[in-house]
Amino acid sequence: MDIMESGLKLFWTRFFKPDWKFGLFLLLIICIPRFALVLNANETGNYSSIGVIMFISAIVPFVFLNKHGRKQIGLSKTNKLKSLVYALIGGLAFSFVLYLIGNYIYGNTYENWYEYIGKSYNIPEGIAGQEKRIMFAIMAITGMTFSPVGEELFFRGIVHSSFANSIGDKKASIIDSLAFSLTHISHFGLVFINNKWSFYLLPALIWVLSMFLVSLLFFQMKRITGSIWGAVLCHSGFNLGMIYCIFYLM
Repeated sequence: MDIMESGLKLFWTRFFKPDWKFGLFLLLIICIPRFALVLNANETGNYSSIGVIMFISAIVPFVFLNKHGRKQIGLSKTNKLKSLVYALIGGLAFSFVLYLIGNYIYGNTYENWYEYIGKSYNIPEGIAGQEKRIMFAIMAITGMTFSPVGEELFFRGIVHSSFANSIGDKKASIIDSLAFSLTHISHFGLVFINNKWSFYLLPALIWVLSMFLVSLLFFQMKRITGSIWGAVLCHSGFNLGMIYCIFYLM
């Protein structure tokens, strides 16, 4: 396999091949530190490190891949504008369904994933009107950019492509979705409440399954649009819906 076919920059071809071993290496060096950083943020209330890990996730393809490799993972333009709109709507719809499930089963307790995640937003009690709209807009813009770009370029981009080179697209989508969903146990499932750690087994299982399914949706949007930006927009739609639910429906 020559450099163009591998997609890796010349320097990295000395150490890696674009296969499942490389994909596993990427998951280990990014997901384990990320898991620990999110847990620490939930305990300390300082979430600045999360932005850093999302930035690192986003630049991983640019660090390891040449121009051909970045195109292979879907970093390219698409003229399927209608499909991009559907991707955004699909993500929104999934987030509202997940809200309805959590609200029906767990109400406003911390066993409800949106309720627990919402406490990290530090929304002042009694906030309303223009002040609330401004805070929502800031959170929405942040949530629709940093994690969708960082996570999709990483999970549905370079990680998926590495596994797909060894086991094909369908099996690779299961691997990257599983990795994505398990990583999100640090966001909900393993929770820090009243200065102690707890694990909500059944809510965590529902949350992980939901993250797995929405990851498959992100991959399908990438496939349908022919671009990683389909996955990014779907992810952005999901985050927008989640943030709206936390601000206005919880």
